[in-house]
Amino acid sequence: MAETDVDDDYGLKPSELFAKHTWKIEKFSQVGKKEFRSNWFEVGGYNWYILIYPEGCDVSNYLSLFLCVANYDKLLPGWSQFAQFTISVVHKDPKKSKFSDTLHRFWKKEHDWGWKKFMELPKLHDGFIDDFDSLTIEAHVQVIRDRVDRPFRCLDYDYKREILKVYLPNVEQIFRRFVEERRSKLEKWIVDKAKWTSFGDFWLGMDQNSRHRMSREKMDVILKEVVKHFFKEKEVSSPVVMDFLYSGLKDLEGQTKNKKASPRLLDDKESPAPFVNVDKDMFVLVDDDVLLLLERAALEPLPPKDEKCPQNRIKDGNDGEEVNMEAYERDEIRLTELGKRTVEIFVLDHIFSSKIEVAYEEAIVLKRQEELIREEEEEASKRSNGLKKGFGKCRLN
Repeated sequence: MAETDVDDDYGLKPSELFAKHTWKIEKFSQVGKKEFRSNWFEVGGYNWYILIYPEGCDVSNYLSLFLCVANYDKLLPGWSQFAQFTISVVHKDPKKSKFSDTLHRFWKKEHDWGWKKFMELPKLHDGFIDDFDSLTIEAHVQVIRDRVDRPFRCLDYDYKREILKVYLPNVEQIFRRFVEERRSKLEKWIVDKAKWTSFGDFWLGMDQNSRHRMSREKMDVILKEVVKHFFKEKEVSSPVVMDFLYSGLKDLEGQTKNKKASPRLLDDKESPAPFVNVDKDMFVLVDDDVLLLLERAALEPLPPKDEKCPQNRIKDGNDGEEVNMEAYERDEIRLTELGKRTVEIFVLDHIFSSKIEVAYEEAIVLKRQEELIREEEEEASKRSNGLKKGFGKCRLN
């Protein structure tokens, strides 16, 4: 099932900021130039072109390829474009095409970006240059309108599908590692029986209004931290990560409104009970019984991993395409669920660490101070009583 942009309310949609450009260089072996440029193509309001060095740029025996912003020196001061892009040299057998992708913020001093050692020149004759001495180069360019206030959509649906074949294990690891790290912190609280019992006494001894107040936080406060934590401009998988955090957040909001999530998210199963609800502009823990909620967060299993590697899913023919689409949809379901769980654990950890744990530690400090004061008062009382007894004896003598 194809994904749509209808719920994306932040400027131009990713599909409107994506373009594919195919450049066929005829009589490639006769190109006598040190560098060669494609025609311009427009993406995200800027003109771009592919730059090729047939004999290498500052290197020998390599084909060098770059993506460039056209007329960069004539653009308005302070311009920049953030983009993820893939450049491919097409093989006669498409499965053998050579491609590389990266993430870069283009600006005046870095208006071109790519690979000096894209591929060794002799390999071009192993099926890349066709029988008519033509070389075909493709560029997929996704301009990203990044934002800092909440997870956002980054990628055109079909482009995300393509790069997910490469980055799926990395994206899944990022989500699982984050959740496991936060779970480990909760587990340390739970296994420390004395501390857990003390915390339980603190929480259950608090009035309901205080518990209610501590169990919520403004969405924008937390979502800014989500973006800051997960969106790294130098990490090429960041746009995919952000896409699934966005989808997970949307699914969480849909659950809160007692509406079914998008059918592609359910995979014939109901989603696990949430840890967090959305109430207007607030994240709210689903249960005032934080003890039970924390235990569930620490122990409830994540969606199981798919042991099949993306590269092992490719088959020939139309049936293979159907298998690949089914595999991708399963991956999308699993990663969306992981994205939602990651948002929930982030919210739970933020509320617990910044509010509940702080209040508990302050209560412990206050309790200890009261105990010290009481001990000092008792000690002072003992000394006072001792002095009175001593003074009485002196008077009798």
